[in-house]
Amino acid sequence: MISTVVRTCFPAAAKVVADRAEEINKLNVFPVPDGDTGTNMSLTLNTVVGEVQALPADATMDQIAKAITHGSLMGARGNSGVITSQILRGIAEGLVEAKNQEHPTPSDVAHAWRRGVKVAFKAVRKPVEGTILTVLRDVSAKADQLERTKISTRDMLDALVVEAYESVARTPDLLPVLKENGVVDSGAFGFATFLEAFVNAANGKAGELTDFKTTVDAKADVSAKVQIELNDDWEGSEFRYCNEFLFKAEKPFDVDASLAHLATLGDCELIVGAYPDFKVHVHSNEPNRVLEYMLQFGQVYEVFIHNMDMESHDRTAKIAADQAAAEGEKDDEPRKPLGFVAVAAGSGQEEILRSLGVDVVVSGGQTMNPSTADILSAIERANADQVIVLPGNGNIRMAAEAAASACEDAEVAVVPTKTVLQGFSAMFAVDPEASLEDNVAAMTEAIADVRGGEVTTAVRDSQAADGSPIHAGDVMGIQDDSIDVVGSDVAQVTLDLIARMQDEEEGDSLTILAGQDMDDEAFERLVAAIEEAQPDLEVDPHRGEQPLYPVIFSIE
Repeated sequence: MISTVVRTCFPAAAKVVADRAEEINKLNVFPVPDGDTGTNMSLTLNTVVGEVQALPADATMDQIAKAITHGSLMGARGNSGVITSQILRGIAEGLVEAKNQEHPTPSDVAHAWRRGVKVAFKAVRKPVEGTILTVLRDVSAKADQLERTKISTRDMLDALVVEAYESVARTPDLLPVLKENGVVDSGAFGFATFLEAFVNAANGKAGELTDFKTTVDAKADVSAKVQIELNDDWEGSEFRYCNEFLFKAEKPFDVDASLAHLATLGDCELIVGAYPDFKVHVHSNEPNRVLEYMLQFGQVYEVFIHNMDMESHDRTAKIAADQAAAEGEKDDEPRKPLGFVAVAAGSGQEEILRSLGVDVVVSGGQTMNPSTADILSAIERANADQVIVLPGNGNIRMAAEAAASACEDAEVAVVPTKTVLQGFSAMFAVDPEASLEDNVAAMTEAIADVRGGEVTTAVRDSQAADGSPIHAGDVMGIQDDSIDVVGSDVAQVTLDLIARMQDEEEGDSLTILAGQDMDDEAFERLVAAIEEAQPDLEVDPHRGEQPLYPVIFSIE
């Protein structure tokens, strides 16, 4: 039965993706410390698993398809998660329509893939070649071709997995930025991994990959184009602390041997760079032993030790507290005509948004994309007849739009802010007496001239927009998804990026937010340096407290 196969194999395949989430994350084009495609895809799939497992034992394929559709949408995080949700929805709907529910034929399989293509491409307004959508279309085309042969269903699924990996290997030829950075598309690779794990589970090899030789050959083609590092995701790990630090070797040391030793102290071990400068990452329960081991070879600096259990617990507790408080307020307060929801990372960002009139701030951003369900819940807590959502990140926009479409109790619109700073400008344009449509138009116009910049540290080798090399540990200045400045000092990179942006198009005002890794004294020095270097630029400094990005700013 199709329903039995789906119900059995989906959780097994989802677990494989979860186990390889970090491997998928590392394929993100930008070498920033928050590549999250694998994490988003895994969280999306795990939400589906929860809904499917909650169904009764005799659930039909139609009921399973509805659970997949609802679970994947509500759990969708980031663009990769939302697109994955639409692919799953389409294929599930196609399987419901299969003529032979007992033993699906190649025609049934091909029909399901065609339905997946139709639904997924409809959800994406501007499909980009060389992404997960390309792989979806290629696999569907292969299914159409095989449908006309006398192939068995099992052999057909085998061939579709091979086609998925071969399509992934072709993504750098279709999307130049992938070839420039030496990676295949992360979403496409994650999708191929899920498909292979699902097919293996259907063939009695749950949890395994590379089950058949043709798939091994196809995956070898992927490996020939990109070096993929395996690094299991920390979630659910027995290790609590995420240890990250820069390391300057004072004498030659064996990187492989060091990695092997770090593996005895924890997991997710990683040493990247070239002598003498390296970036070290490992999850452990005894951070002191990690540092003591590396200190015998050189010096450590910029040490960050995060308690992953506490971070996850704190975020969950904060969301729960916000929800409880909002529910209490909702019971006591009359419904408003117009409300606002925004996504932000950092207590400072949240405080500013609330001062500008935002009713509900969803915790999230680059480092943790909120799900469709998170945003939908926030919309409901806004307690308004009409609600405007500010996603604050391009990777959250699709989840925000999905939440807007799913809301039944209010008229919801999304203003496509790409940064929290654009959200500030958008809120200044609000007219409480205007219609929803007029406010959306005014807010969208207000963000059009807001140019953003952000400064962070590279976590792997890459290259800048001009082709110059980037090494792990370098400080990067990023403007509108382009790495334009590379250096070794956060303040200097910030100054250079601002100067570059002013040379390109002179602005009048600069709003700048200090992240949690920049203290007040360093921030004051930076602001003073900006005012000295750019005397005609009005500087408006604030504490944003965002993680991983010591500086973000906007110029208008």
